[in-house]
Amino acid sequence: MNRKYILAVMFMMVTALSLPVSAQDQWKDTDGNYINAHGGCVLQHEGTYYWFGEHRPAEGFSTQAGVNCYASANLKEWKHLGIALQVSEEAGSDIERGCIMERPKVIYNSKTRKFVMWFHLELKGQGYGPARTAVAVSERPEGPYHFIRSGRVNPGKWPLNLPKDARKKNWEDKKYQEWWTPDWHNAVEQGMLIQRDRKGGQMSRDMTLFVDDDGNAYHIYSSEENLTLHIAELSADYLSHSGRYICIFPGGHNEAPALFKKGETYWMITSGCTGWNPNAARMFSAPSIWGPWEQHPNPCRGEGAEKTFGGQSTYVLELPGEHFIFMADIWKPASLMYSGYLWLPIRFDEAGLPVLEQDRRCTKCVNGTCPKNKQWMIFR
Repeated sequence: MNRKYILAVMFMMVTALSLPVSAQDQWKDTDGNYINAHGGCVLQHEGTYYWFGEHRPAEGFSTQAGVNCYASANLKEWKHLGIALQVSEEAGSDIERGCIMERPKVIYNSKTRKFVMWFHLELKGQGYGPARTAVAVSERPEGPYHFIRSGRVNPGKWPLNLPKDARKKNWEDKKYQEWWTPDWHNAVEQGMLIQRDRKGGQMSRDMTLFVDDDGNAYHIYSSEENLTLHIAELSADYLSHSGRYICIFPGGHNEAPALFKKGETYWMITSGCTGWNPNAARMFSAPSIWGPWEQHPNPCRGEGAEKTFGGQSTYVLELPGEHFIFMADIWKPASLMYSGYLWLPIRFDEAGLPVLEQDRRCTKCVNGTCPKNKQWMIFR
């Protein structure tokens, strides 16, 4: 039987029957331990799904272990493979224990046959000031990944879609220094913060990766003090940036980008910036990765839609047959380790717009949970 057909059938079975989509019950691995893989992604390689995510401590905030990796053949049963990228014990290392490693994403380069991980990095003891991105590489999907470097993005480069006359403006006037005023917002839209950070490189916080049909890869990240999204092309080996990038929706305050492609249309789901608290999802589309991008209404529908059902986007997993799973985190700042997960199938309405909704619950189970496997049930 055709392998793609089998995977497509498996997707329908998973999303129609037993894909866990709520954090009411703890998600456990095959050893019975809580799955600790937040802000992450799922990579499919040679019939196995690899789930990468932040290893969060039960108490505290900074990274003490690194990036976790789990494996599954069916998206339901996950085996812990260990720490794919470990923090360093060397004082002064960019990834020294106590740094902040967030939003790890892994892609495979078919030309180099390497697995490449990018993530948001904050240096130890410096809060969220550095706003760096970092890259690591491995011969195997599960790792170990070897840290290469960290830094800001595309130093010395201008975005492709910033008008040339905006590059020459002087933003030293005091009227631009007070945030949220009309003058300030106008200055942000015209590239004031891009100019400010151009020499040392652009800020990069919440992020994702996307590999297009032609093999070109892109780094999508929240920049300019989390005010503006950037889309930056990666080099052919995925280990650096090519220097080509655009900024979209300046001053829009978008973070947690998750990008996918259906047919010839690129879609992106993001969140607003409200800390650990959930907010209404935002959705955008474009005919090209380079735009033009336009905004659409919140893709979530039904009860809880105004808060994305308690979650924040992190990744969209594509399966054969143009089936997609929206992955999100339900953050619990009191103990980030036990933050929950929200996975929902993406559907498309009559107008072709992506839709996210919580499905009807099984009325035979108490509180919508299945007493047999302790997972939420989805019914079409």
